Amino acid sequence: IATFILIYFSGITLNLMTLGGLALGVGMLVDNAIVVLDNIYRFRQNGFSRAEAAIKGASEVGMAVTASTLTTVAVFLPIVFVQGITAEIFKELAMVVTMSLFASLAVSLTLVPMLSAKILKVDRNQGERRTGAKGVFDLVYFAFDRLFGGMESTYKRMLKWSLAHRKSTVAIGVLTFILSMASIALVGAEFFPESDEGWVTVEVTLPDGAELKDTNEVISQIEEKALSIPEANNVFSIIGTSGDMSMKNNANIGSVYVKLKELKSRTRGVSQVTDELRELVKDIPGARIKVSVLQTMNMGGSATPINISIKGDDLTALKKIGDDFKELVESVEGTREVRSSFEEGTPEVRLGIDRKAASQYGLTAGQIASSVKGTISGVTATRFKVKGDEIDVVVKGDDTFRSSLTNLEETPISTPSGMIVPLGQVAEVKIERGPSTINREAQVRVISVSAQIIGRDLKSIVTDIEQKLGDYQLPEGYEYEMGGQNKELNDAFKDLSLALILAVVLVYMILASQFESLLHPLSIMLSVPLGFSGGALGLLIARKAFSVPAFIGLIMLAGIVVNNAIVLVDYVNTRRKAGEDRTEAIVNAGPVRLRPILMTTLTTVLGLIPLALGIGEGAEAQAPMAITVIGGLTLSTMLTLVFVPVMYTIFDDIANFFKLKALKYGKMNKQAQLRG
Repeated sequence: IATFILIYFSGITLNLMTLGGLALGVGMLVDNAIVVLDNIYRFRQNGFSRAEAAIKGASEVGMAVTASTLTTVAVFLPIVFVQGITAEIFKELAMVVTMSLFASLAVSLTLVPMLSAKILKVDRNQGERRTGAKGVFDLVYFAFDRLFGGMESTYKRMLKWSLAHRKSTVAIGVLTFILSMASIALVGAEFFPESDEGWVTVEVTLPDGAELKDTNEVISQIEEKALSIPEANNVFSIIGTSGDMSMKNNANIGSVYVKLKELKSRTRGVSQVTDELRELVKDIPGARIKVSVLQTMNMGGSATPINISIKGDDLTALKKIGDDFKELVESVEGTREVRSSFEEGTPEVRLGIDRKAASQYGLTAGQIASSVKGTISGVTATRFKVKGDEIDVVVKGDDTFRSSLTNLEETPISTPSGMIVPLGQVAEVKIERGPSTINREAQVRVISVSAQIIGRDLKSIVTDIEQKLGDYQLPEGYEYEMGGQNKELNDAFKDLSLALILAVVLVYMILASQFESLLHPLSIMLSVPLGFSGGALGLLIARKAFSVPAFIGLIMLAGIVVNNAIVLVDYVNTRRKAGEDRTEAIVNAGPVRLRPILMTTLTTVLGLIPLALGIGEGAEAQAPMAITVIGGLTLSTMLTLVFVPVMYTIFDDIANFFKLKALKYGKMNKQAQLRG
């Protein structure tokens, strides 16, 4: 309720990302309350009254819970400073989760202790035999109590073994990290996961001069083939316009939109259906056809996964290079719809001036062009005024000269000497196709080769393409650049890497301020790489490529996985202050904190499962983030319970070593002063 109130007054709109943040917050909202309630319940079991248990239990874990919340919130702060589309997409998600955590902290430290002091009961009659519903409850409680008791005893034995074999424990943790992070190379990388929104689009282009009826015939064939696919629900078409934002009106172009059945009613994804439709329509003669997945949520990025920009001066050379690049890209497995942006334009008549022949008649290129223009298009000789209106009087040659190339060659050209020579005497007349458009970047001509992908991740395909292009010998003065989603992927990963480093630094600063030590927080921070290992394993098991949402999941793990270690180390320090030695404090604190650690992990994981499953159309965008957090939190929890206590002892030995050194150095200085 508090979270929704904060969202309402902050003006955040509910969309896919904010709802994802709420789903993420659901699992994390109860974490603080679980830790506080479990500690209060432990004091009640030890014989304290409700009020005393509420006060002592909440105050004992108050700093740990606050630090856990601040570390989680701290990882979302750097996202605000990330530039580009990543910040626009995840900024509201970060704000929603932050509001949820602050609301959870306030409720956990105020409402939960108050309610515990009023209504929390401890069963004093566990040994009595009861019947009915209470008897069934007793059996279930007894079964869970025995199960958890076995887990506690097993964990205690593991903890003792790890403390006695610290080198082996550290080696296992390091080996797990190396092998897990190496699995990222197996899953590959992509910008954003392709969303299955159930739409496929087919763009059709016929040769110039085609009429609407010709385009309609091709569109009808495509509609018939599209409806033959079992997953197709309905089809509609647009003829005579491109259907995109430019809305070009040409009789030779058209688009077909195929709406698929709902996800639950089909066994194949939109990519598989798109590939089948591409195979069905590729043999339709006389048309250039492009089949692609239609995504209304493109996350603001490039719609083309592969886009290679080729820069140079000569269009003929650019066209040749573009054709060569197109063949190389087509040879890479997983590429589809490979196209070059260089398109032959409409046919046009070109005049090649024979300057030597023209000079013999005293003609220049400008005079010849002016004469041809006057004959073909006409020249405005004067204006005729009629009742206040002016009418242009155009003088032009006979229409016969425009009827054929042969007649055009007979166009009369007046020479300065007064002679009349035919156009064919001083120029070559021919029909050619020129480029319909000439694109430039930084005043340099550029063409692009683009492609769709299927069956493989973006990064591996780009790597294969770059290897092939590396062997291609470009002419001097020409260069190429990889763009499309690959460029956006690299830019996003660069920004997110800086955000991750900043998040880790902020988490460490918060821990250092809480524990008033520079070394003890390091033992807690070592749970972060273990979380990254679990995230990588989660992506490998789920067969998801490493993407921007997955990277956001890693940043979130930097603040989430330390929470369990904070609760454990904080209680170890509490027991040491009470007089227990280090090993005894660790062995006794571990089983006590096992239950809240497992419960908080379980609630967060269960809250993220719906996101990880990608339920619903367009929900695939957040699945990698949820999978990364689930995998990282699960593995880090299992290893943190053993690995962090071992590292705690190692850093404590380091701290004691420096203390002894400092003490010995101080004594030596004091003795030197006394001798002096």
